[in-house]
Amino acid sequence: MSRERPPPCPICRRASTQEFRPFCSQRCADVDLGRWLNERYAIPEEIDTDEVPPEPDPEG
Repeated sequence: MSRERPPPCPICRRASTQEFRPFCSQRCADVDLGRWLNERYAIPEEIDTDEVPPEPDPEG
């Protein structure tokens, strides 16, 4: 039986650990969370060019 290696940590490329999966450590997990919170990552959104844009929020 061959043992598959765990995928590498997406932050530092070291082997990931079960405890912090998919990361190798708490530090790399925190780095990833910080990137999401600072909006360095974004999920793309398809924009319908035929749709009328929403009205601006009068209280914002």
